[in-house]
Amino acid sequence: MTRPPLPPFTEESARAKVQAAEDAWNSCDPERVALAYTEDSVWRNRDRFLTGRAEIRAFLADKWERELDYRLRKELWAFTGNRISVRFECEWHDVAGQWWRSHGNEQWEFDGDGLMRRREASINDVPIAAEDRRIV
Repeated sequence: MTRPPLPPFTEESARAKVQAAEDAWNSCDPERVALAYTEDSVWRNRDRFLTGRAEIRAFLADKWERELDYRLRKELWAFTGNRISVRFECEWHDVAGQWWRSHGNEQWEFDGDGLMRRREASINDVPIAAEDRRIV
């Protein structure tokens, strides 16, 4: 399976890859998102370490059960060869109704078929008031 655009990335193809990731994550569909990763993809997400699509899929299903009305924006930060770096912000609320803004950075590494084989994510959460939301 290939997942264009493929490395080595140009600015145009890196931006397209970032937009495709944003669109997939905003679907809140763990299966759709997991298909962008290699079968043995390795993740660091905050303090969690995951390996493989099955763990990624389960992690995302749990995430979107807790993070309600999730909306995300990603921005290309840098790229080279088969790597892309992004900054992001997302907003969501918990079951108690508290809104949160999560922001951070991700480093991605892709295989030759355009599937992500490694993702390193550093993320911070800040409680916000509903009226302070920026992603509506």
